[in-house]
Amino acid sequence: MATVAVATPYRAPRTERAKSIRRHVLIYLGLLPFLGLAVFPIFWMLVTALKQEPDLYRMDVVPFWFHLPPTWKNFDFLFHRTSYGDWIVNTMAIAFWVSAITLLTAVPAGYALARLRLPFAENLGIGIFMTYLVPGIILFLPLARVVSTLELQDSWWSLVAVYPTITIPFCTWLLMGFFKTVPFEIEEAAMVDGCGQLGALLRVVLPVSWPGLITAVIFSFTLSMQDFLYALAFVSVSDQKPVPLGVATELIRGDVYFWGSLMAGALLVGVPVAIVYNLFLDKFISGITGAAIK
Repeated sequence: MATVAVATPYRAPRTERAKSIRRHVLIYLGLLPFLGLAVFPIFWMLVTALKQEPDLYRMDVVPFWFHLPPTWKNFDFLFHRTSYGDWIVNTMAIAFWVSAITLLTAVPAGYALARLRLPFAENLGIGIFMTYLVPGIILFLPLARVVSTLELQDSWWSLVAVYPTITIPFCTWLLMGFFKTVPFEIEEAAMVDGCGQLGALLRVVLPVSWPGLITAVIFSFTLSMQDFLYALAFVSVSDQKPVPLGVATELIRGDVYFWGSLMAGALLVGVPVAIVYNLFLDKFISGITGAAIK
């Protein structure tokens, strides 16, 4: 019996470039829902900030877009009817001073615990880190006595005095882990060349530990910008408030919510900080994981 051969169409082997494109398309398609969840709050804040007040309370239309012309009225109210400009300046000043105080304290403390072979240095480092885990609601009562003694009530300087009690323990533990990763032979070589202990720290250890320094700055900066409890406890004067406290207390009056201005205030501060944060996100992650793993 004769057999009939069936010809099959020739298929060229898939190239590595085609495989790579397909893989990336599938990855981005899988990430698309998560991207939507991340971007939607910002989109909602922007739409709400630009809506007219009657458009905010219409229940017979889809709330995700404009049904009346957009307006800048909410931004105008924010800058001309509140102390929003002062709040931004206060927030940036608090974040700057807290970050500076944290670095000036945590760097020598972490270096001493990591390098100077102090007795019980490891246990002392763990103990310092454990103080970071104490809830803030327990500490603000004794800290109120400190603020009162320093005569810093109703001033944003009270927050500069208080926030380092949170940032310094964590950043000390973080930098201690980074300094341990620096080979001691590099410091010895620097000392042979004429550097003292301080010179070796400034010229050798800190340049190779800059991911940890950036992580400490980001942590201090973001904590100073997002805290609400201590600001509410220690500051009540309008022009001394940071943004989180000012927006929450000045734009909510009884049962009246200024939704458009609330969203505008959060958007103007939140989006730039998020952009800057994402620029350093890789360094922040490497700083956190490096201190824990290395």
